[in-house]
Amino acid sequence: MSLETTAMRDPALGERRSVVLPGGRIAYTDSGSGRPVVFVHGLLVNANLWRKVVPLVVDAGFRCLTPDWPLGAHSIAMSPQADLTPPGIAHLILEFLEELDLDDVTIVANDTGGALTQILMANHPERIGRVVLTPCDAFEEFFPAPYDRFPTLMRWPGAIWMASRLLPLPVVYSRASVFGCLTKQPIPADVMDSYLGPIRDDGQIRRDAKRFIVEVDSKYTLAAATMLPEFDKPVLLVRAADDRVFAPQLFERLAATLPNAELVTVADSCAFVPEDQPNDLARLIVEFAG
Repeated sequence: MSLETTAMRDPALGERRSVVLPGGRIAYTDSGSGRPVVFVHGLLVNANLWRKVVPLVVDAGFRCLTPDWPLGAHSIAMSPQADLTPPGIAHLILEFLEELDLDDVTIVANDTGGALTQILMANHPERIGRVVLTPCDAFEEFFPAPYDRFPTLMRWPGAIWMASRLLPLPVVYSRASVFGCLTKQPIPADVMDSYLGPIRDDGQIRRDAKRFIVEVDSKYTLAAATMLPEFDKPVLLVRAADDRVFAPQLFERLAATLPNAELVTVADSCAFVPEDQPNDLARLIVEFAG
């Protein structure tokens, strides 16, 4: 049975669609009209990360597109030939923008998606109008501790299968070393199942996840950082006051690297600002993109 037909996506995200790209088919939700805002989530989450933010941004007069990027919680497996390295997925984002003919786009990114967006900014800035980076990987922190062991662990035979059995268990994913440190309050069970069900239930999704994870390396974010001083479009850096994963100095360094960046801090939030403080994040997006 295809996961595409059973994948839970919050109705608030809008109409469920898909688009065929060279590396495979990407599912996404589409809501609203006006200037486009494209969201980029991180590892082992999907469009549901933005379920509390999208309706507020749509109500302010924007079109919100929330793809499921092939990072392990997606509903449609990619082609075995697809480039799932970090630069490959950054190029996939560009292909998504090109296929839907989206221009002057506001990119909003979180977690691993922020690293992919920095690679996109460095190498393919042409369709980007502005960028909002919430807590995310950068510089030598790709992945940050305690997740920096993942690329090595996932090279072990059977490791991705074992992870797919353990991670969906609440006693495991609620640990501080997994999802527990990312939010103030527990993520609802149905949302967690949408995140971790695909790698549990579909071997091709596990294959995609492993192909990406083993390729994660700070050489990509460090290379992007050398080119970010040339990215002169507006960037809003949204730091979380209670972030336990991404060091506050990362965003200070990004602010010093990017020529047109503004740094703000959201109170009472961990790294998943879309989960902890969706109203504040939506307001910042609307003010910045408006």
